[in-house]
Amino acid sequence: MNLKVYADACPVKKEVIECADMHKIPVCFVASVKNMMNEPSVGNWVYVDADKEAADLYIINASKRGDIVITADIGLAATALAKGVYALSPRGKEYNDDNIQTLLDMRFYSAKLRRQGKHTKGPKPFTAADRHRFKKSFAEILSNLEGFCD
Repeated sequence: MNLKVYADACPVKKEVIECADMHKIPVCFVASVKNMMNEPSVGNWVYVDADKEAADLYIINASKRGDIVITADIGLAATALAKGVYALSPRGKEYNDDNIQTLLDMRFYSAKLRRQGKHTKGPKPFTAADRHRFKKSFAEILSNLEGFCD
C-alpha cells in the first residue's frame, strides 16, 4: 500500500506524515514545479509540470488498487475510486461510490454557473475541526486496511 498526496495547497501534510509513519506506509507528495520547495523536510516529493492536470495524471498513473490518495480534487478522487484506490479529502471526507456522483454533479453545476457569470461560493476556511476530522478518518482508514494486510 502506498499513499499519494496532492500536495499543492494541502493543509494536512504534517498529519499525513505522522499517521503514515505510525503505520509504516510510504508517502509520496506530488506538487507542481511552480510550488517547489527548496528542501522539503519530510516525505518523498515528486514535482510535475505546471500543466493543469499534471499532478492528477501522475497520481493516477502511479497508484494501484488498495493505495490511498489524499486530495480535495473531486475529479481526481472519482478517477482514483474507479481504479480501486481509496480517496480522502484534507477535511476528512472519504470519497466513496455512494457520494462521488453527487459531488461530481455539484462540481459540474457550480462550474456551469461560473461560466454563466454567476458567483458561487468557494470552500469554507479550513478549521481545527477539519484537521481533527481528517486525522480521525485517516487513522480509521489505515487501521481498517492494516487488518487486511496482516
